[in-house]
Amino acid sequence: MTRAWGPERQAGQTQVTNATVQEAQTPTTNMAAPARALAICAHPDDAEFFVAGTFAKWAKAGTFCAYLVLTDGSKGSWGDISSEDLVLLRQKEQRAAAEAIGVQRVDFAGFEDGFLVNNLDTRREVALWIREIRPTVIFAHDPWKPYRLHPDHREAGFLACDAVTAAREPSVYPDSGLPAHRPDKLFLFETNTPDHAEEISHTLEDKIAALLSHKTQYKSTMDIKRDLKGKADPQGIAAFQTRVHEWTQESGKPFNLPHAEVFKKLRT
Repeated sequence: MTRAWGPERQAGQTQVTNATVQEAQTPTTNMAAPARALAICAHPDDAEFFVAGTFAKWAKAGTFCAYLVLTDGSKGSWGDISSEDLVLLRQKEQRAAAEAIGVQRVDFAGFEDGFLVNNLDTRREVALWIREIRPTVIFAHDPWKPYRLHPDHREAGFLACDAVTAAREPSVYPDSGLPAHRPDKLFLFETNTPDHAEEISHTLEDKIAALLSHKTQYKSTMDIKRDLKGKADPQGIAAFQTRVHEWTQESGKPFNLPHAEVFKKLRT
């Protein structure tokens, strides 16, 4: 097909205008609570770090909130525990964290931690989850973040973006029995170029409570030590809470918000 990129709009084509680009770049804050929201995350606890305050706020407003956790979390702890037991424990922690903020559905794709790949098979699975859950808004890792080191976060972001484009096309996976679904918005978290913020002052403590549900991550991710009996160090917990407060404050400053979670918004 020959594509014309001149100023005239051709039949069946979309003209990209300065106004369109400007709309995509204009910072926005505090969208109305959507009907349904889905966070697609690499690991148990990723959602709590990046979207829990927003989901807690929206859940209180009546949004149906769901998580899709892509990997099994089998490598994500420094404790003395088998991979099999760790998978089950991290699922339990994730469900408890989700319950703390009002998330109503948690699915585990079960791909091996540390070895997530974006290929045709995984893309189909995630696309069909999107079609089943039918979210109004999807959240995912920003795969274009410069110098991203963790392969699961990078692959999870590309996988989510590719699955969104697959899920919206009726001619893709017509044998699935699930109708195509196109979300209204796609927000990327863990981004260096945020242009949307959700104010979370009233749900910040909910976010922290959800994070602290992930006890297997105290040492490896939150720098919270335990004594010989397994009790968490109160000073370590307090220091972690302070870091979350400072992090969300810094995130909110460019948007003139006291505490915020921030995202890059993409058209779907």
